Amino acid sequence: MHAFANEAARLESFGRSIDRIKRDVEARVGAEDLRRVRRLRWLSRTCEVIGRAAIHFSFEPIGFTAGVLALFVHKQLEATEIGHTALHGAYDRFGKATGFHSSSFRWRVPIDEPSWRYGHNVRHHGNTNVAGKDPDIHFGPIRLTEHTPWRPTHRLQVPFALFILFPNFGFLMNTHFTGVTDSWFGNGRGGMDFLADRSFRTRLRAHWHALRKYIPYYAYEYLLFPILAGPFWWKVLLGNWLSEVLRDVYSAATIFCGHVGHDVAAYPEGDKASGRGAWYARQVEASNDFEVNQVLSVLCGGLDRQIEHHLFPKLAPERLRELAPLVRRACEEHGVRYNTASWPATLKKAFAHIAALSKEAPNTTTVLRGAMRVMS
Repeated sequence: MHAFANEAARLESFGRSIDRIKRDVEARVGAEDLRRVRRLRWLSRTCEVIGRAAIHFSFEPIGFTAGVLALFVHKQLEATEIGHTALHGAYDRFGKATGFHSSSFRWRVPIDEPSWRYGHNVRHHGNTNVAGKDPDIHFGPIRLTEHTPWRPTHRLQVPFALFILFPNFGFLMNTHFTGVTDSWFGNGRGGMDFLADRSFRTRLRAHWHALRKYIPYYAYEYLLFPILAGPFWWKVLLGNWLSEVLRDVYSAATIFCGHVGHDVAAYPEGDKASGRGAWYARQVEASNDFEVNQVLSVLCGGLDRQIEHHLFPKLAPERLRELAPLVRRACEEHGVRYNTASWPATLKKAFAHIAALSKEAPNTTTVLRGAMRVMS
């Protein structure tokens, strides 16, 4: 780490380093990025055809399992490496005719695109881990930060995450981003949820935004293909559901690691960065990376590089993988904490954190009485 005259100089230098990395990698973005996502789309569609055919025509467990896994790969690629990236605007420069422009992209997951773009791109990325601003840290029945007031239901948040949230991640993310979750359960903060007000009309609009994605998506998965299978509808229904659960569990295990942990920075309401370098540092220290091989990273959509994604949200995952060593070096040189570990260790850290937050914090009176008993 270099010596700096003061904190402002350190952060200013850090900002210049990150800007330099960004300029260098953006200068290399071009036609190859578009060719790569098109190849991924071809692979995704091939896996879908193979998966659905194997599920439909197989009558033994090996072929059925292979079909489920192929369909899972299709759904996972569409959810993250292709869909999440496109909706961030990584391919907007190539025009709408490509099919990957953020304004018109159709996501092959049960999440309403306009609701997600506003809740994720604008509110989450613009206010990462800021209490009262970032809706992703005030999520319905899950308490992810001490800035969310504790409620008795939080005692059950670890089993809720494992057995309800993870297997139904896509479905519940849609209720989150459209405002349905907040309309029914609130988020523990009040006044900063996805609903402008609590009127019947506003609640109805939230439910409509959720349903306009649910209905066609689940009709495609759970009605069309089972009907085509005739008397074996139950087998196709089971295979499609299993691929859906695999996608949801994998995505949840990826995304849950992003901003949760005892060593991940969280900021009080109203706290703002003092400049560009400080904003970059906040993005880094409010995020986790985790280390996986190339294949798993592609299935994670590059979100194993969550730090880099928050610094450069409009860069495709392959570019994030390129520049990650440069970002890490810049952080080390400027004393900015760079959280990274193995995937199991990072996921364990996240669950340990929400387990700690599931317990009611002792109030001041209880602490003082305990201290007096010890002293006596």
